[in-house]
Amino acid sequence: MRPHPHLRLTPTPWPSRLTTVLAATALALTGCSSSAGPGNSAGGTSSAGRGNSVGGASSAGPSDSSAGGTSTEAAAVGAPSATGFDGALLPGNLRAHEFTLTDQYGRRVSLRDLHGRVTILTFLYTTSRTTAPLIAQQIRGALDELPGRRIPALAVSVDPAGDTPAHVRAFLRATSLTGRMEYLTGTPAELRAVWHAYAAVPAAAGPTAYERSAFVLLLNRAGAPRVEFPLEELTPEALAHDIRRLQSE
Repeated sequence: MRPHPHLRLTPTPWPSRLTTVLAATALALTGCSSSAGPGNSAGGTSSAGRGNSVGGASSAGPSDSSAGGTSTEAAAVGAPSATGFDGALLPGNLRAHEFTLTDQYGRRVSLRDLHGRVTILTFLYTTSRTTAPLIAQQIRGALDELPGRRIPALAVSVDPAGDTPAHVRAFLRATSLTGRMEYLTGTPAELRAVWHAYAAVPAAAGPTAYERSAFVLLLNRAGAPRVEFPLEELTPEALAHDIRRLQSE
């Protein structure tokens, strides 16, 4: 669970449903992962410290009772949040760390240029066998539920050495996100600043550390971070729901 200077909750065990989903994703993507590069070992730069700009924490997501979850966890599935959001609503005074990085086509992409549009932001690496492909698939599912809305989706690399152009193309193709997600890389210094600001864990910290801190962030039209989904709570339906809600504000 990700710490946050304003929202700090007691860590809870990973739901068994997540373990099942990750295992299924690994099995389904074995062929795709092999084309995108070897294993989970990453050649990224050294781990960045945790920043105070954005990020959040929330209780562990609901477990599927068929996968061994408790009755309390099962009852929580689909339960409406008091905030009206499915993800963790972040404090209203947060401001995004602005950055400019390079996408898979060599274009410079600035977060500031996306102000006025609800934006999806996450942190991935292409040689991840389970977690990063799962996040990408959930984002793709949310975009499928929002046809015609042209939602910007940004993935910042946490493995600049391993995220080669060939690996990025293979990853986006395998997750059906070619032309739908901008996969951003940069110099080690540029990326470390972004990792630090958003409390993102680089791939060099290892697959377990990356998995436990993985998240998807929604920025509102003003460019402020408003909703965070930790991995165990991320679903296409919940993500699409919160995007619609932010668009209506």
